[in-house]
Amino acid sequence: MLKWTLFELNQLQHKGLEIDETVDVNDITTNSEIRSIDPVHVIGRADLSSKKVTFHLTVEGSMVLPCSRTLVDVDYPFTIKTTETFLFQPAEYESDDEILHMVEGDVIDLLPIIREAIILEVPMQIFSESPDKEEAAPQSGKDWDVISEKDQTTKVDPRLAGLAKFFEKDQE
Repeated sequence: MLKWTLFELNQLQHKGLEIDETVDVNDITTNSEIRSIDPVHVIGRADLSSKKVTFHLTVEGSMVLPCSRTLVDVDYPFTIKTTETFLFQPAEYESDDEILHMVEGDVIDLLPIIREAIILEVPMQIFSESPDKEEAAPQSGKDWDVISEKDQTTKVDPRLAGLAKFFEKDQE
């Protein structure tokens, strides 16, 4: 369940803690662009001491996002590696290379951190491999077409075609 009390973590301090769980994080689809997400696999370990616990996690899964151009579903697999440190006592530890969290109450819950990491993993743009699906947004219409940047750079605006000829004469 990826949730431990401080007492449980104290008991595991000498034994160590290995994590290998599959968790459902489908509730993040309500507040993000993610259309659906399969249960994610979380593996890792925890380094325990009397003042802190540091989780070294790898989160793997697959989410469905809308194509930026056509709005069709695009399957987007992801792998996230993160290190999260929870301090048992406030302001006893400082580090620039670790993300620090304070333990609120006596329970450490990794699910909110995993949800946040997944939401941060969503790319700004994603494109479908097959934009011509039936449910896709149209790629052309009356007097318009979706064009690539390459097509745009090779095309000369007809209003400026005469100007191009002017420079050709000037170079001769």
